[in-house]
Amino acid sequence: MTTPLERPVERAVERAVDLAAEDSSAPLREAWYYAAPGRLLRPGRFVHRIMLGEPVLVGRDRAGAVFALRDICPHRGMPLSEGRFDGAQVECCYHGWKFATDGRCTAIPSLVAGQKFDLAQVSVPRYPAAEAQGNVWVYFGSDAAAAPPVPHLDGFADDASPGFVETMRFDAAIDHAVIGLMDPAHGPFVHRAWWWRGAHSAHEKEKEFAPSDWGFTMCRHPPSSNSRAYKLLGGSQTEISFRLPGIRVERIEAGRLLLCNLTAITPVDDRTTDIHHCWYWNRPWLGALKPLARPFVRKFLAQDGAIMARQQNGLAFDPVLSLIDDADTQARWYYQLKREYRRARAENRPFENPVKPRTLRWRS
Repeated sequence: MTTPLERPVERAVERAVDLAAEDSSAPLREAWYYAAPGRLLRPGRFVHRIMLGEPVLVGRDRAGAVFALRDICPHRGMPLSEGRFDGAQVECCYHGWKFATDGRCTAIPSLVAGQKFDLAQVSVPRYPAAEAQGNVWVYFGSDAAAAPPVPHLDGFADDASPGFVETMRFDAAIDHAVIGLMDPAHGPFVHRAWWWRGAHSAHEKEKEFAPSDWGFTMCRHPPSSNSRAYKLLGGSQTEISFRLPGIRVERIEAGRLLLCNLTAITPVDDRTTDIHHCWYWNRPWLGALKPLARPFVRKFLAQDGAIMARQQNGLAFDPVLSLIDDADTQARWYYQLKREYRRARAENRPFENPVKPRTLRWRS
């Protein structure tokens, strides 16, 4: 027979068990993931990536279209990225087999006259690829039309490109990377710096949240008074949105100035993620600040990366984790969104956003 003191503990354990059973730590496959800045891919060029544990060759053909292939030759397993690309065909460096950008085998040099072999029997798996506002995305799954679309930033042209992109690799699974970067309470402890905030700057905050496409939004508000970098922009307003599978967009407006940060989280494997930080602005003069801003962005990301690497020492023992209201509510929403997305796909029905409008309060 349980005592009244034991029952809350039982309920907490039950909730944790339910969460672990329903929310797989595996990344969502039916989703677009950030692969590379478009400027890296001149016509006739490609890059190698590991995404969701799979080797991917991402390239641009001579006509300017982006494409993505599984980066393994089906002949003897050689990575195709070790070979050559003439803008139309990828040639394996081992035996010279060639493949078109749609994955079709177009040539096997070792075949001689009279040997019958149907090249259509050989192909390389192709992933849907898309380019939007200077970023290249790759889709993993079977039905891209039913998935959250490639992110598009309002206020910027379709052919816009980020002013700069910073990528950093974190020693963390995608779930911990996502909830770590959306966590509102870690700032005073992790991001202590003269240019950001001090150790004793924490104070109570209150923000309005609302559901938005495939996620939720921290509604438009003045930036936190203890974030010194925002003060440089004067009377600005900020809106921060999150959407599946791991996209965070922060919009900062100050008069006619629009500054946007698109953060895209791409799982490399089940223990590693790449964090892509893309900055856009609508005033050309801000470009002169890039050499000054980049070290601060790298320092900020490195602080997050370092704390997550240290976190792995505890997570290695598979502890039961406790999430609290209100500081951890965004983390709860993330797990709920992910669970609902999987269920909707499995049941072949529209996604129903589980997030409801709410005011959250925390201290940071």
